[in-house]
Amino acid sequence: MKPPILLPFIALLILSACAEQANPELNIYSSRKEALIKPVLDQFTAATGIEVNLVTGKDDALIERLRAEGAASPADVLITVDAGRLYRAKAQGLTQAINSTVVTQAIPATYRDPDNHWFGLSLRARPIMYAKDRVDPSTLTDYASITAQQWQGKVCIRSSSNIYNQSLVASMIASEGVEAVETWAAGVVNNFARQPVGGDRDQIKAVAAGQCDLAVANTYYLFGMLQSDDAAEVAAAEQVAVFWPNQADRGTHVNVSGIAVTKAAKNRDHAQQLLEFLVQAEAQSWYANANGEYPVTADIEAHPLLAAWGDFKKDALNLSRLGELNPEAVKIMDRAGWP
Repeated sequence: MKPPILLPFIALLILSACAEQANPELNIYSSRKEALIKPVLDQFTAATGIEVNLVTGKDDALIERLRAEGAASPADVLITVDAGRLYRAKAQGLTQAINSTVVTQAIPATYRDPDNHWFGLSLRARPIMYAKDRVDPSTLTDYASITAQQWQGKVCIRSSSNIYNQSLVASMIASEGVEAVETWAAGVVNNFARQPVGGDRDQIKAVAAGQCDLAVANTYYLFGMLQSDDAAEVAAAEQVAVFWPNQADRGTHVNVSGIAVTKAAKNRDHAQQLLEFLVQAEAQSWYANANGEYPVTADIEAHPLLAAWGDFKKDALNLSRLGELNPEAVKIMDRAGWP
Protein backbone atom coordinates (compact mmCIF):
# COMPACT_ATOMS: atom_id res chain seq x y z
CA MET A 1 0.00 0.00 0.00
CA LYS A 2 1.31 3.45 -0.93
CA PRO A 3 2.04 5.83 1.95
CA PRO A 4 -0.88 8.31 2.16
CA ILE A 5 1.44 11.28 1.67
CA LEU A 6 2.16 10.15 -1.93
CA LEU A 7 -1.45 9.85 -3.00
CA PRO A 8 -1.97 13.54 -3.90
CA PHE A 9 1.27 13.53 -5.90
CA ILE A 10 0.27 10.39 -7.82
CA ALA A 11 -3.17 11.85 -8.51
CA LEU A 12 -1.54 15.02 -9.90
CA LEU A 13 0.63 12.98 -12.25
CA ILE A 14 -2.41 11.07 -13.52
CA LEU A 15 -4.35 14.29 -14.09
CA SER A 16 -1.38 15.84 -15.92
CA ALA A 17 -1.06 12.80 -18.18
CA CYS A 18 -4.78 12.87 -18.96
CA ALA A 19 -4.63 16.58 -19.74
CA GLU A 20 -1.70 16.01 -22.06
CA GLN A 21 -3.59 13.26 -23.91
CA ALA A 22 -6.72 15.40 -24.08
CA ASN A 23 -4.84 18.35 -25.59
CA PRO A 24 -2.19 16.97 -27.94
CA GLU A 25 -0.18 19.61 -29.77
CA LEU A 26 2.54 20.10 -32.35
CA ASN A 27 4.91 23.06 -32.65
CA ILE A 28 6.06 24.03 -36.14
CA TYR A 29 8.68 26.46 -37.41
CA SER A 30 7.87 27.26 -41.05
CA SER A 31 9.37 29.50 -43.70
CA ARG A 32 6.19 29.11 -45.73
CA LYS A 33 3.87 32.04 -45.31
CA GLU A 34 0.94 31.28 -43.03
CA ALA A 35 -1.62 31.50 -45.84
CA LEU A 36 0.28 28.84 -47.80
CA ILE A 37 0.56 26.29 -45.01
CA LYS A 38 -2.07 26.91 -42.31
CA PRO A 39 -5.10 25.60 -44.25
CA VAL A 40 -3.55 22.14 -44.63
CA LEU A 41 -2.45 22.21 -40.99
CA ASP A 42 -6.04 23.01 -40.04
CA GLN A 43 -7.08 19.93 -42.02
CA PHE A 44 -4.55 17.91 -40.04
CA THR A 45 -5.98 19.21 -36.76
CA ALA A 46 -9.52 18.39 -37.87
CA ALA A 47 -8.47 14.85 -38.81
CA THR A 48 -6.36 14.09 -35.74
CA GLY A 49 -7.37 16.46 -32.95
CA ILE A 50 -3.73 17.58 -32.66
CA GLU A 51 -3.51 21.35 -32.20
CA VAL A 52 -0.80 23.05 -34.23
CA ASN A 53 1.20 26.05 -33.00
CA LEU A 54 2.75 27.75 -36.03
CA VAL A 55 5.72 30.13 -36.06
CA THR A 56 6.69 31.56 -39.45
CA GLY A 57 9.90 33.31 -40.49
CA LYS A 58 12.85 33.27 -42.87
CA ASP A 59 14.57 29.91 -43.43
CA ASP A 60 18.01 30.87 -42.18
CA ALA A 61 16.61 32.72 -39.18
CA LEU A 62 14.52 29.71 -38.16
CA ILE A 63 17.50 27.37 -38.48
CA GLU A 64 19.61 29.74 -36.37
CA ARG A 65 16.82 29.92 -33.82
CA LEU A 66 16.72 26.13 -33.61
CA ARG A 67 20.49 26.04 -33.15
CA ALA A 68 20.42 28.69 -30.42
CA GLU A 69 17.56 27.01 -28.56
CA GLY A 70 19.23 23.61 -28.63
CA ALA A 71 17.55 20.82 -26.66
CA ALA A 72 15.21 23.39 -25.08
CA SER A 73 13.63 24.30 -28.44
CA PRO A 74 9.84 23.98 -28.43
CA ALA A 75 9.84 23.21 -32.18
CA ASP A 76 8.87 19.70 -33.23
CA VAL A 77 8.91 20.31 -36.98
CA LEU A 78 10.84 22.50 -39.42
CA ILE A 79 9.35 23.33 -42.83
CA THR A 80 11.60 25.07 -45.37
CA VAL A 81 11.62 25.90 -49.08
CA ASP A 82 14.97 24.54 -50.23
CA ALA A 83 16.75 21.19 -49.93
CA GLY A 84 20.04 22.98 -49.27
CA ARG A 85 18.64 24.47 -46.08
CA LEU A 86 17.23 21.14 -44.97
CA TYR A 87 20.69 19.66 -45.50
CA ARG A 88 22.16 22.51 -43.44
CA ALA A 89 19.76 21.85 -40.57
CA LYS A 90 20.71 18.17 -40.60
CA ALA A 91 24.45 18.96 -40.79
CA GLN A 92 24.10 21.12 -37.67
CA GLY A 93 22.49 18.25 -35.77
CA LEU A 94 19.08 19.92 -35.61
CA THR A 95 17.01 17.09 -37.12
CA GLN A 96 16.35 13.40 -36.50
CA ALA A 97 15.53 10.38 -38.62
CA ILE A 98 11.91 9.33 -39.07
CA ASN A 99 11.50 5.79 -40.31
CA SER A 100 7.97 5.67 -41.68
CA THR A 101 7.07 3.22 -44.41
CA VAL A 102 4.10 5.41 -45.31
CA VAL A 103 6.38 8.36 -46.03
CA THR A 104 9.24 6.53 -47.74
CA GLN A 105 6.88 4.66 -50.04
CA ALA A 106 5.11 7.89 -51.01
CA ILE A 107 8.16 10.11 -51.62
CA PRO A 108 10.74 9.05 -54.23
CA ALA A 109 14.26 8.58 -52.83
CA THR A 110 15.49 11.48 -55.00
CA TYR A 111 13.37 13.91 -52.99
CA ARG A 112 14.29 12.84 -49.46
CA ASP A 113 17.36 12.60 -47.28
CA PRO A 114 19.17 9.24 -47.63
CA ASP A 115 19.04 8.92 -43.83
CA ASN A 116 15.38 10.00 -43.64
CA HIS A 117 16.11 13.24 -41.77
CA TRP A 118 14.03 15.33 -44.18
CA PHE A 119 11.41 14.82 -46.87
CA GLY A 120 10.24 16.83 -49.87
CA LEU A 121 6.63 18.01 -49.83
CA SER A 122 6.43 19.69 -53.25
CA LEU A 123 8.68 20.19 -56.26
CA ARG A 124 9.84 23.56 -57.56
CA ALA A 125 11.32 23.70 -61.04
CA ARG A 126 13.86 26.36 -62.11
CA PRO A 127 13.79 26.58 -65.92
CA ILE A 128 14.69 29.28 -68.41
CA MET A 129 11.99 31.86 -69.16
CA TYR A 130 11.97 33.87 -72.37
CA ALA A 131 10.21 36.75 -74.10
CA LYS A 132 7.57 35.29 -76.41
CA ASP A 133 7.92 38.08 -78.96
CA ARG A 134 11.70 38.20 -79.16
CA VAL A 135 13.04 34.69 -78.61
CA ASP A 136 12.75 31.60 -80.78
CA PRO A 137 12.77 28.71 -78.27
CA SER A 138 14.40 26.45 -80.87
CA THR A 139 17.61 28.43 -80.22
CA LEU A 140 17.65 27.10 -76.63
CA THR A 141 18.73 23.65 -75.50
CA ASP A 142 20.12 23.64 -71.97
CA TYR A 143 21.30 25.92 -69.16
CA ALA A 144 24.49 26.49 -71.16
CA SER A 145 22.33 28.19 -73.81
CA ILE A 146 22.16 31.39 -71.79
CA THR A 147 25.93 31.81 -72.08
CA ALA A 148 25.85 31.96 -75.90
CA GLN A 149 27.16 35.15 -77.50
CA GLN A 150 23.75 35.96 -79.00
CA TRP A 151 22.43 36.57 -75.45
CA GLN A 152 25.17 38.98 -74.41
CA GLY A 153 23.53 41.75 -72.39
CA LYS A 154 20.20 39.90 -72.46
CA VAL A 155 20.13 37.64 -69.39
CA CYS A 156 18.47 38.44 -66.04
CA ILE A 157 19.02 36.33 -62.94
CA ARG A 158 19.11 36.83 -59.18
CA SER A 159 22.26 37.36 -57.12
CA SER A 160 24.68 34.63 -56.09
CA SER A 161 23.49 34.98 -52.49
CA ASN A 162 20.14 33.51 -53.51
CA ILE A 163 19.82 29.91 -52.32
CA TYR A 164 17.87 28.88 -55.45
CA ASN A 165 20.79 29.91 -57.66
CA GLN A 166 23.26 28.25 -55.30
CA SER A 167 21.28 25.01 -55.52
CA LEU A 168 21.09 25.25 -59.31
CA VAL A 169 24.86 25.66 -59.53
CA ALA A 170 25.36 22.80 -57.05
CA SER A 171 23.24 20.53 -59.26
CA MET A 172 25.38 21.46 -62.26
CA ILE A 173 28.59 20.67 -60.37
CA ALA A 174 27.21 17.21 -59.57
CA SER A 175 26.44 16.61 -63.24
CA GLU A 176 29.22 18.40 -65.10
CA GLY A 177 32.10 19.00 -62.69
CA VAL A 178 33.73 22.12 -61.30
CA GLU A 179 35.68 23.17 -64.40
CA ALA A 180 32.64 23.16 -66.70
CA VAL A 181 30.57 25.08 -64.18
CA GLU A 182 33.34 27.66 -63.73
CA THR A 183 33.10 28.34 -67.48
CA TRP A 184 29.29 28.45 -67.34
CA ALA A 185 29.18 30.91 -64.44
CA ALA A 186 31.65 33.22 -66.17
CA GLY A 187 29.50 33.08 -69.29
CA VAL A 188 26.36 33.97 -67.35
CA VAL A 189 28.06 36.97 -65.77
CA ASN A 190 29.31 38.06 -69.19
CA ASN A 191 25.74 38.01 -70.50
CA PHE A 192 24.12 39.97 -67.67
CA ALA A 193 21.63 42.55 -68.93
CA ARG A 194 22.08 44.32 -65.60
CA GLN A 195 23.56 43.65 -62.20
CA PRO A 196 21.40 41.13 -60.32
CA VAL A 197 18.62 42.85 -58.43
CA GLY A 198 15.37 41.71 -56.84
CA GLY A 199 13.63 38.36 -56.72
CA ASP A 200 12.41 35.96 -59.37
CA ARG A 201 9.31 38.04 -60.10
CA ASP A 202 11.59 41.00 -60.84
CA GLN A 203 13.51 38.92 -63.40
CA ILE A 204 10.24 37.94 -65.11
CA LYS A 205 9.05 41.56 -65.12
CA ALA A 206 12.39 42.65 -66.60
CA VAL A 207 11.90 40.23 -69.52
CA ALA A 208 8.40 41.60 -70.09
CA ALA A 209 9.73 45.17 -69.98
CA GLY A 210 12.40 44.44 -72.59
CA GLN A 211 15.34 44.87 -70.19
CA CYS A 212 16.42 41.32 -71.01
CA ASP A 213 15.26 38.47 -73.24
CA LEU A 214 15.99 35.51 -70.95
CA ALA A 215 15.65 34.87 -67.23
CA VAL A 216 16.12 31.96 -64.88
CA ALA A 217 13.31 31.69 -62.35
CA ASN A 218 11.20 29.22 -60.40
CA THR A 219 7.92 28.41 -62.10
CA TYR A 220 5.76 29.07 -59.05
CA TYR A 221 6.63 32.77 -59.31
CA LEU A 222 5.25 32.86 -62.85
CA PHE A 223 2.23 30.91 -61.59
CA GLY A 224 1.69 33.47 -58.83
CA MET A 225 1.91 36.38 -61.25
CA LEU A 226 -0.60 34.81 -63.63
CA GLN A 227 -2.97 34.27 -60.69
CA SER A 228 -2.43 37.77 -59.30
CA ASP A 229 -5.11 40.37 -58.64
CA ASP A 230 -2.65 42.93 -60.03
CA ALA A 231 -3.46 43.40 -63.73
CA ALA A 232 0.08 44.69 -64.44
CA GLU A 233 1.62 41.50 -63.01
CA VAL A 234 -0.69 39.34 -65.09
CA ALA A 235 0.11 41.33 -68.23
CA ALA A 236 3.86 40.97 -67.62
CA ALA A 237 3.62 37.24 -66.97
CA GLU A 238 1.62 36.69 -70.13
CA GLN A 239 4.55 37.99 -72.19
CA VAL A 240 6.86 35.28 -70.86
CA ALA A 241 7.05 31.56 -71.72
CA VAL A 242 8.75 28.58 -70.07
CA PHE A 243 11.58 26.61 -71.68
CA TRP A 244 12.58 23.29 -70.10
CA PRO A 245 16.39 23.01 -70.38
CA ASN A 246 18.50 19.84 -70.55
CA GLN A 247 15.73 17.57 -71.79
CA ALA A 248 18.24 15.56 -73.86
CA ASP A 249 20.42 14.75 -70.85
CA ARG A 250 20.12 15.26 -67.10
CA GLY A 251 16.81 17.13 -67.08
CA THR A 252 15.67 20.45 -65.65
CA HIS A 253 16.84 21.34 -62.16
CA VAL A 254 14.21 20.84 -59.46
CA ASN A 255 14.25 21.57 -55.75
CA VAL A 256 11.76 20.92 -52.96
CA SER A 257 9.92 22.59 -50.21
CA GLY A 258 10.34 20.10 -47.40
CA ILE A 259 9.93 19.05 -43.82
CA ALA A 260 12.05 17.64 -41.00
CA VAL A 261 11.42 16.57 -37.43
CA THR A 262 13.67 18.47 -35.06
CA LYS A 263 16.21 16.77 -32.81
CA ALA A 264 14.57 18.52 -29.84
CA ALA A 265 11.03 17.37 -30.71
CA LYS A 266 8.93 16.73 -27.59
CA ASN A 267 6.00 15.54 -29.72
CA ARG A 268 7.81 13.18 -32.07
CA ASP A 269 4.86 10.84 -32.63
CA HIS A 270 2.60 13.76 -33.54
CA ALA A 271 5.28 15.04 -35.91
CA GLN A 272 5.39 11.67 -37.66
CA GLN A 273 1.60 11.76 -37.94
CA LEU A 274 1.89 15.12 -39.72
CA LEU A 275 4.48 13.76 -42.17
CA GLU A 276 2.23 10.83 -43.00
CA PHE A 277 -0.78 13.14 -43.37
CA LEU A 278 1.05 15.46 -45.78
CA VAL A 279 1.90 12.67 -48.23
CA GLN A 280 -1.72 11.59 -48.57
CA ALA A 281 -3.39 12.41 -51.89
CA GLU A 282 -5.72 15.16 -50.67
CA ALA A 283 -3.03 17.00 -48.72
CA GLN A 284 -0.49 16.63 -51.53
CA SER A 285 -2.91 18.03 -54.07
CA TRP A 286 -3.85 21.02 -51.92
CA TYR A 287 -0.29 21.77 -50.82
CA ALA A 288 1.17 21.72 -54.31
CA ASN A 289 -1.70 23.59 -55.97
CA ALA A 290 -1.94 26.28 -53.30
CA ASN A 291 1.77 27.01 -53.72
CA GLY A 292 1.87 26.70 -57.49
CA GLU A 293 4.35 23.83 -57.27
CA TYR A 294 4.46 20.25 -58.52
CA PRO A 295 3.29 17.38 -56.29
CA VAL A 296 6.16 15.32 -54.95
CA THR A 297 4.18 12.09 -55.23
CA ALA A 298 3.85 10.63 -58.70
CA ASP A 299 0.12 9.90 -58.74
CA ILE A 300 -1.11 13.47 -58.11
CA GLU A 301 -1.85 15.78 -61.04
CA ALA A 302 -0.30 19.24 -61.18
CA HIS A 303 -2.43 22.39 -61.30
CA PRO A 304 -3.86 22.89 -64.84
CA LEU A 305 -1.78 26.03 -65.33
CA LEU A 306 1.43 24.12 -64.63
CA ALA A 307 0.26 21.22 -66.76
CA ALA A 308 -0.25 23.65 -69.66
CA TRP A 309 3.50 24.31 -69.68
CA GLY A 310 4.01 20.68 -70.65
CA ASP A 311 5.63 17.61 -69.18
CA PHE A 312 9.35 17.78 -68.64
CA LYS A 313 12.23 15.55 -67.64
CA LYS A 314 13.43 16.33 -64.11
CA ASP A 315 16.98 16.04 -62.88
CA ALA A 316 17.14 12.77 -60.90
CA LEU A 317 19.96 13.96 -58.62
CA ASN A 318 19.36 13.18 -54.96
CA LEU A 319 18.72 16.63 -53.54
CA SER A 320 20.97 16.09 -50.53
CA ARG A 321 23.78 16.78 -53.01
CA LEU A 322 22.59 20.38 -53.27
CA GLY A 323 23.58 20.89 -49.66
CA GLU A 324 26.82 18.97 -49.92
CA LEU A 325 27.98 21.01 -52.92
CA ASN A 326 26.66 24.37 -51.74
CA PRO A 327 30.03 25.69 -50.48
CA GLU A 328 31.71 24.92 -53.83
CA ALA A 329 28.82 26.51 -55.72
CA VAL A 330 29.19 29.73 -53.73
CA LYS A 331 32.95 29.78 -54.41
CA ILE A 332 32.44 29.32 -58.15
CA MET A 333 29.96 32.19 -58.40
CA ASP A 334 32.24 34.38 -56.32
CA ARG A 335 35.23 33.65 -58.57
CA ALA A 336 33.08 34.45 -61.62
CA GLY A 337 32.31 37.89 -60.21
CA TRP A 338 28.62 37.07 -59.77
CA PRO A 339 27.34 39.66 -57.28
